[in-house]
Amino acid sequence: MSDTHIKIFDTTLRDGEQAPGCSMTLREKLRVAKALSELNVDIIEAGFPAASPGDFESVKTIAEQNFGPVICGLARCNTADIQKVYDAVRHAEKHRIHVFVATSAIHREHKLKMAKEEIIKSAVGAIKLARELVDDVEFSPEDASRTELSYLAEVVSAAIEAGATTVNIPDTVGYTVPAEFDRLFRYLNDHVARIEEITLSVHCHDDLGMAVANSLAAVSAGARQIECTINGIGERAGNCSLEEAVMAIKTRAEFFNVETGIDTTRLYPTSRLVSNITGMHPPRNKAIVGENAFAHEAGIHQHGMLQHASTYEIMRPEDIGLAKSSLVLGKHSGRHAFRDRLIELGFELDEFETNRTFQEFKKLADKKKDVYDGDLESLVMSAGGTSSGPWTLQSLEIQTHTDRPATAAVNLIFEDGSEVSESAHGDGPIAAAFQALEHATGVELVLKNFELHSASIGEDAQGEVTVSVEHDGQSFRGRGASVDIVEAGCRACLEVMNRILRRKDRGAAGTPADDSTRATI
Repeated sequence: MSDTHIKIFDTTLRDGEQAPGCSMTLREKLRVAKALSELNVDIIEAGFPAASPGDFESVKTIAEQNFGPVICGLARCNTADIQKVYDAVRHAEKHRIHVFVATSAIHREHKLKMAKEEIIKSAVGAIKLARELVDDVEFSPEDASRTELSYLAEVVSAAIEAGATTVNIPDTVGYTVPAEFDRLFRYLNDHVARIEEITLSVHCHDDLGMAVANSLAAVSAGARQIECTINGIGERAGNCSLEEAVMAIKTRAEFFNVETGIDTTRLYPTSRLVSNITGMHPPRNKAIVGENAFAHEAGIHQHGMLQHASTYEIMRPEDIGLAKSSLVLGKHSGRHAFRDRLIELGFELDEFETNRTFQEFKKLADKKKDVYDGDLESLVMSAGGTSSGPWTLQSLEIQTHTDRPATAAVNLIFEDGSEVSESAHGDGPIAAAFQALEHATGVELVLKNFELHSASIGEDAQGEVTVSVEHDGQSFRGRGASVDIVEAGCRACLEVMNRILRRKDRGAAGTPADDSTRATI
């Protein structure tokens, strides 16, 4: 591979999922992994197998799919962790073990309580063990940006001698700045023997808003792998945003003189997929994928755009997979036009998914005059992610008053064909509807968060609702979409209830991951 190629190491499924509220089901992780493979990332860090049995199974299942990219798992520098990663990733044709240990003085003293020599011994032992299992081993000195340069060089040298094929330099707490990080990478290049034989990587957090800038500074100073996440999700303020780093390299190719293998036309669809699955929607002014990224309101900007797009746009919407026109279909549109438009938007559904989504499209087209790209995306997300049975919402009736509680009546159909009707009162229509659903299903939830987003434009736009709830001490997230926001909320709530009931039926409710095993590098 050429020295001008920048490997894209996506950690959405590991570091990204660790962000509060971003946990994903196995089915959702598989959809994200498939989207990342279509985006053509080089490496997918699929999880931290030692964190929980669920994490192990998800990494193993993703590895077994052989989507194409290298499948990587994270491990601490101990035998049990490393063996779990190997057992999880070994089914992938291309696999990697990623080991880490903290190296900064503050971590040595307060977290590890280990001397410098002990840390190097731990790292070397872990790398050698991993190399006995696989040929591709990555090592990360956690909190590298706050580690003394001479000691960091010593650690990196030892890692290379032990057999690491990639050495990653993390800015774990988002503390560094571009000029300082540039000096760090140049120092390593000047003081570490055989560093040219390995891939030097960078992993930045965004606590000071400089994760992308710091990652690009590292690239300029010799890094050839960027660790990043879709939409920049991750611990605390998040990680380096994949779409921002990739588009910066593409747009400023004459400056960086490097390239990635990313299919940038898949950036927007992948961003939408991850935001819908996690419920973490990018701000309107988010670079590259935000709703305002290609919008122009100022008169002088609009005039310039009409004369030539390059006056105020340094990228084309089509470059990231954003369609020029968002008004696409109506109630008379046929299945062929529907399928073609989904393909243009970057969605490749099988026959079953296409038929199910087309049926939902027809229902939606009867409710609103124009169906936009955002509506289609919402339908695909709902069709692909909605939990099946045992309950289906048949009808919903709401009554609201200014001087007394709202009333909701729901009619649900059970998987055996029986029907249940319940009604309830609440402080508002959402509270009343959720109470009625609880009475009907017997599942009690504690609502923690209710988020509403518009899927498109106009008074009849679909509302996308994401709910975060708790049940028996565990957190769950569900989503629903409808032109009626109360109905959308009910569908999101019912999705969670169905998931809980199915898990109980399997007798495997599971336990939350132990936070003590979560890792940020």
